[in-house]
Amino acid sequence: MPDRIVQPWAGLMWAGPQDGAPASPQAAHCMRPPLAFEVDAPLPAQQAQALAKRRFIEATRDSAASTADSSVRDKRAETSADEAPTAAPQASRRGLGAVQNLPPPSAARPADEPVSAGMVDDNADFGAYLAYRQRWRHLPQRDLMVAQRVRLDVRDASGRPVPDAQVTVWAAGQAVPVWARTDPAGQAWLMPQADAAGRVFEVQVSKTGSQARVLWQRGQKDNLQVVLTDAPLQPARLDLAFLIDATGSMADEIDKLKRSVKSVAEQIAQLPSRPDLCFALVAYRDKGDAFFVRGTDFSNDLPAFQNQLAQLQAGGGGDYPEALSEALHTAVHRLSWRAEGTARLLVLIADAPPHLDYGAPYYDHDLRAAAARGIKLISVGASGLDPQGEFIMRQAAQFTGGRFVFLTYDKAALPSSGPGRETLHDVDNYSVETLDKLVVRVVREALAPWPSMAR
Repeated sequence: MPDRIVQPWAGLMWAGPQDGAPASPQAAHCMRPPLAFEVDAPLPAQQAQALAKRRFIEATRDSAASTADSSVRDKRAETSADEAPTAAPQASRRGLGAVQNLPPPSAARPADEPVSAGMVDDNADFGAYLAYRQRWRHLPQRDLMVAQRVRLDVRDASGRPVPDAQVTVWAAGQAVPVWARTDPAGQAWLMPQADAAGRVFEVQVSKTGSQARVLWQRGQKDNLQVVLTDAPLQPARLDLAFLIDATGSMADEIDKLKRSVKSVAEQIAQLPSRPDLCFALVAYRDKGDAFFVRGTDFSNDLPAFQNQLAQLQAGGGGDYPEALSEALHTAVHRLSWRAEGTARLLVLIADAPPHLDYGAPYYDHDLRAAAARGIKLISVGASGLDPQGEFIMRQAAQFTGGRFVFLTYDKAALPSSGPGRETLHDVDNYSVETLDKLVVRVVREALAPWPSMAR
């Protein structure tokens, strides 16, 4: 039975900068079987009986659906080109729990058909990203002030990048809400939230007893360089976690992830850096579903991890937003991310934005916590993701130094048309690959700068 956590948000939530930086990752290893856990939704006591009944119904439906053709529940069948090509995403997602009422797919797709996807790096083309934010600023979201972003490059005395160094930003002797850890390229994106223009900030970098400081004045330059003279070399380690929307419309994406995770793991294991690799999983639905947030902690046992993933079935849902904020909080704070000398990637796969009406935890707080812990988000927008969902998922990727990945189709407005190069997302200048190759490419690019142990 998985460990059960009931209403954890008040005890675990990092409420904001006034509380200090979140604790650094502390796990020493992941040489253990995948440990399952579950987080309950905070519900009034009078709803307990109704929830138990709903869980029984959902569990029964999940069991039956696992042997059915997943395309019946595929979101791509919800709106065909002939029926409602201009329907709003919110309208197309209503009633997802009652999957038996969905129309049949317009055409059966091969079960092993590859998933094509594109990718953008909003930090690499930051001007375009700021213009995108301006175009969609009216959307409901929790704002992250990023316009005064600066890149920090940390090197050792030989000019090699220093990965996973801890970074703290200070202003006038007071810590401001900026903490980060450098990636394998020795880089971190700093986005101070202080309002005073022209304030001088002190950036402190440390790793294993070696420290360095540099001053930065807002608006003066957008790149800082720091040298750590005694930073030790460490072998590459990678913590790779998947954060998955497991509501009814995600059946197709979950099935394809199950088929591809072994190939992804094998390709990553063969990268030149030969990373010590650990896997974790956090899945989520919404209030009233068979489960709220469910996961397995980091493990280096790939077959056991695949077995846990194989048990995940899509189901539930109903309204459009899902419990993404609570799941993100769980992934950042509950998973046993390893300590110094680790690259940390969180692959978010979702087709809907988070609920903004549930209260804490708030996704912007946990994006700051992710940056402070050196967790980089790769946001994968599945079919059906609306502009609000795209905006928030791009926030997550940009703020943590990750990438925004989106599925592409032969005909952008018709996901059932199969893989192709078209998308309805507000993106330009992207190349297209299969989704598993894109994930491996992101990991390869992330680990490529990792310094060699040979001196």
